Amino acid sequence: MRKIGVLAILLFFAVPVFGQNPQSIKGPDERYKVDILVVVAHPDDEGAVTPYLARAIYDLHKSVAVVFGTRGGSGGNDYRREHGPAMADVREIEARQACAKLSIDKVWFLGGKDTASQNVLNSLANWGHGQSLEEMVRIVRLTRPEVIITWLPGIFIGENHGDHQAAGVLATEAFDLADDSTAFPAQLAGASKRLEPYLENLTPWQPKKIYYFSDAQDSKQFAGKGFAYSVREVSPSQKKPYWLLALRAAEPHQTQFPDQIHRWSSLSDEEIQKAMTDPNHLWWSEPETLIFGRAAGVGAPNLRVVETTGVFDDAVAQPSEKQGRVAELPVSSGPMKTTVKIGGPWEFYDAFRIKHGLWQLPVASGPEIAVKPGSVITIPVHVFRPMLAPRFSC
Repeated sequence: MRKIGVLAILLFFAVPVFGQNPQSIKGPDERYKVDILVVVAHPDDEGAVTPYLARAIYDLHKSVAVVFGTRGGSGGNDYRREHGPAMADVREIEARQACAKLSIDKVWFLGGKDTASQNVLNSLANWGHGQSLEEMVRIVRLTRPEVIITWLPGIFIGENHGDHQAAGVLATEAFDLADDSTAFPAQLAGASKRLEPYLENLTPWQPKKIYYFSDAQDSKQFAGKGFAYSVREVSPSQKKPYWLLALRAAEPHQTQFPDQIHRWSSLSDEEIQKAMTDPNHLWWSEPETLIFGRAAGVGAPNLRVVETTGVFDDAVAQPSEKQGRVAELPVSSGPMKTTVKIGGPWEFYDAFRIKHGLWQLPVASGPEIAVKPGSVITIPVHVFRPMLAPRFSC
């Protein structure tokens, strides 16, 4: 009986399958292929890079998709009375309308919870790190971007929002995982039958570069760290400066900037341009910098990546020393060396930069965070001291 069973199995697999046409295997859906994937935390965060997106869309003829980590339900509403889940519904529509102003119609929301915290670990926990990462990898595999642009994963004075940093963390992890066939393999598996509800039949994908942006108080510290562009440059196709196109795209975000939007929308383009000759009135720094993170395959610790003329150009690697860690403070203690190390998000980012080959990513000159007067912040500190070898006497 055993021999017959084995023979039957062999015969089953040896029988040719008729009626299958190899040409019927379809490729990825080209409708969702984009050049740039922007990953941010909240509706209105996309506004940090809309001057560059206007440049890319109108004059470089690039396609763009945007991923929001949350729907912004924990933020304030300066326009009307809705809050919480109701305002999240409102802000989602605002975000879609704002993106549509720049002809961006590919918009996704990960479903993370809007988290009012300065600690990226709180945001990752509240978003459901694993589930959000799986969704992020899925979107990268679906959209197959050439470049990812996202929030800078790091702590700087003025850039302390844990949700912003969580978006940058997830985008970075997805940058490295989307081409890994062992990461979320069910996304890559083909359906065994037509109505298979779980296997997705996507394809692995490796974006070429990842860039970051930040709203740190000191934007000058990022000079020379990536691709710089002028928000005042006039679009050849639209005959308007990129900052003005970005300002118009922000008009749907009424819950967040109602007074500014009402004031600017009531002015003509000429009046706005006259008013914005004062650099203190610009919403964006001039110039803006897209901070370079990594190019695929050029992330070794002994390489420094030198860019040529733009985001979509090939990166060139040159020998360089890797950037050191900043949250470790050696303290001498007699004949022994005691090491004091800040824990929490600072410790996480030390390991994160090493894990993802972000050797040249800017870091603060020393661990820093902004604290409002009267508020309390808890900073974990780890003290490491070598133990003396035990001595035994007879």
